[in-house]
Amino acid sequence: MAQKTGEQPGGGARMPAHQLIYGELRELILFGEIAPGEAVTIQGLCTRLDAGMTPVREAIRRLISEGALEFQGNRRVCVPYLTPARVAEIIFARQWLEARLALRAAERATADDLQDLARIDSALDRAIERGELHAYLRQNYLFHQKIYQIADAPILSEMAERLWLRFGPSLRVMIGRVGTQNQPDKHRALMDCIRTGDAEGAARAMREDMLQGMEQIRAMLERGPVT
Repeated sequence: MAQKTGEQPGGGARMPAHQLIYGELRELILFGEIAPGEAVTIQGLCTRLDAGMTPVREAIRRLISEGALEFQGNRRVCVPYLTPARVAEIIFARQWLEARLALRAAERATADDLQDLARIDSALDRAIERGELHAYLRQNYLFHQKIYQIADAPILSEMAERLWLRFGPSLRVMIGRVGTQNQPDKHRALMDCIRTGDAEGAARAMREDMLQGMEQIRAMLERGPVT
């Protein structure tokens, strides 16, 4: 089976197969395409990703080290279940990280950055109106990712990104149960603060946006196991 290679965004050196497969498997986890507790075989992932055993194994190793996968033996891995106690830890970490990144973004954003945020938020609104679960999850993530990019704080951004891998699968389950239209869009308040240079206001808006989703996940898990 041929290994996959590709180009970096904007052109440049071709990306190694293991990096491409890591990105594809990471997205499956991030957007809940592999459900919490769902056991998948290494061979099954090779087939699903149309990839060889070596890059899939390397991707799995990386994602296990990041807490996004657990090894179950017999060549099987799964996405770990999230517990209310783990959600509390994630909330504790994200309250500071997301607020700090939003504050830095408000201090650094350009007019082009605001246009990009508005474009992503418009796509998010369309996904909410149409009830498009995957599009909602993707655009919501891209909005936060853009804030991280603007903030220009690579260490903090990496920490925030790793937390997404922990709660992303449970977010998919929660949104699947309550629907996209029950998710108020608080991004506009954040963009208004960035537009006016209100960095502290941007930090508060981002914190409120984060808490809204995380508290819904915690409430879901407190009612019983995710299945």
